[in-house]
Formats: sequence, structure tokens, C-alpha cells
Amino acid sequence: MPPALLSREEVVARVMSVVRRQGYDGASLSALSKATGLGKSSLYHHFPDGKDDMVGAVITHLETSLEASVFAPLRAAGSPADRLRAMNGALDRFYADGREACVLAILGVGDASRRFHPRVKRIFRDWIDAVASVIRDSGQSAEAAQARAEDAIVRIEGALMLARSMGEPSIFGRTLRALPEELLRP
Repeated sequence: MPPALLSREEVVARVMSVVRRQGYDGASLSALSKATGLGKSSLYHHFPDGKDDMVGAVITHLETSLEASVFAPLRAAGSPADRLRAMNGALDRFYADGREACVLAILGVGDASRRFHPRVKRIFRDWIDAVASVIRDSGQSAEAAQARAEDAIVRIEGALMLARSMGEPSIFGRTLRALPEELLRP
């Protein structure tokens, strides 16, 4: 699609793709311009504060996407196992079966961490809290639910990194499939 016809959401999705592949520090204005098809001046027109504004829009997009596809199913009606499986299905789609990088993890290191830490931390905290709530609904104590939820996010993020690093996306899928039973065991 010609750049002039791209919606802001499509531009943000393309920026997110560059950040996923190249990281915050590697996402140069040239790379962002090439990915979006917009000249540097057009990027600044849409994002007056430059790359930080673009990445802020990516984080906002992530917040909205994760809320709708991951957090809402965790808070929906249904058994705890069904709610966790719904989260896992959304994560599998969002991370292309373990082939895409986690933008939150990328933004949690280096210069990006100093710039975006509060927002990234809040998203991870919201995710942990939503998983912990499901685990509590299965009869676990608040303390056990919190610890298991934190461990679940560590396993998901670690599996994603390992799957991508080794070129074996099945690692991610296997981790997701095992989580509901492990998180809900008495």
C-alpha cells in the first residue's frame, strides 16, 4: 500500500516490526523510513518527538493489543484452564508461533529501558496480575498465585527468546501447552 494511504495503525505496526528485528538502538530513522515508506520529514510530521514518539506509539499499540487479546481472556468467564489456554492461543498468534521477538523484552534493555521503563514495567505487572488472578481462581493462595504467575511470564519470555535464538519455534509452543496444567496443579 502506498505510504500516503497507510493508517497510523499500519505505520505503527511497521515501526514495531523494525523494533522487533533491530531493537530500539538499531531502529534508525533510515530503517523506520524504509519500513513505513515515509520520508524522514513525514515521520516527524506524524511523530514530532521522533523515534521516542514512534516507540511510545508502539507501546500504546501493544497495551491495546495485549489488553484485548491476552488480558481480557484471562478476566473472562470460564474455567481457569480455558482462560490460560485462551491467553496462550493469543500469545502464539502474537509471536507468530515463537518466530517473532517480544517488543517488551527489547524495550526493557539498553537505552530504551531508561526511556520506557515505567510503561514496560506496568504492562508486565498487569500481565502478571491477570495470570495470578486466574491461578487464585483455581484455589491457590495469593502468595502461590503471585509466584507462579511471575514464573509463568519468565518461562514464556525465556521460551520465546530461546525459540528464536535456536530457530526452533516448537520450544515456545511446547512451553505454552505445558503452562496451564503446571500453573493450576494443587
